[in-house]
Amino acid sequence: MVSLSLQKRLAASVLKCGKRKVWLDPNETNEIHNANSRQNFRKLIKDGYVIRKPNAIHSRARVNKYLEAKRKGRHTGTGKRRGTRDARFPSKTIWIRRMRVLRRLLRKYRESQKIDKHLYHKLYLKAK
Repeated sequence: MVSLSLQKRLAASVLKCGKRKVWLDPNETNEIHNANSRQNFRKLIKDGYVIRKPNAIHSRARVNKYLEAKRKGRHTGTGKRRGTRDARFPSKTIWIRRMRVLRRLLRKYRESQKIDKHLYHKLYLKAK
């Protein structure tokens, strides 16, 4: 078996890929061994003696399946949690949401004359 490392390097350069992506036809080793220029390799590529291997497929099927399960609430038990409760969902965020909801409700009641402005102010302060 003759060494074709130079040929592989040249072929990789011509094909614009890495050496691991170059396939040299094992039946045509003598023909390939004689090739020592880029021009020769362009001819060999045209003849089909040197081929660029396809990229390996990296499937996301398993990941998609896992994420689908997570959307349904699986894999979220205590054993899967790394951050503290506050880090995962800050209590400040919960507080802000609750305040906005209550203040919106009070504003709505004041505008629809269910409560007057004095009661609104009292309740506004109590809501906080």
